[in-house]
Amino acid sequence: VQLVESGGGSVQTGGSARLSCTASGSTGNIDGMGWVRQAPGKEREGVSYISLSTGMVHYADSVKGRFTISTDSAKTTVSLQMNSLKSEDTAVYYCVADPSFFRMAEAGYKYIKIWGQGTLVTVSS
Repeated sequence: VQLVESGGGSVQTGGSARLSCTASGSTGNIDGMGWVRQAPGKEREGVSYISLSTGMVHYADSVKGRFTISTDSAKTTVSLQMNSLKSEDTAVYYCVADPSFFRMAEAGYKYIKIWGQGTLVTVSS
């Protein structure tokens, strides 16, 4: 499975940005997709995940109410709409995928099997 991210870039504080990730290859056993981010000098953080089969979603407390994850009808593209962006949202955002949504949501990013290259989001005033 290959993951290709798009979106990101520089955004003003309070603004919005949208990230997208398209999966290709042998995607038949993938159920969970989502985003993990890593801010400069900090540990990686699971941001949001979605189950492709059930639509269940998971958000980190730090982004609840501001970020929304969704999939397209083909369930090969996952998008992350980010609103009310803060400087602390500045990070490299990695698209991730795994056969198990529940493992992603409960065990965290360390067990996720498939990662994209990452895209930088910079939030500044």
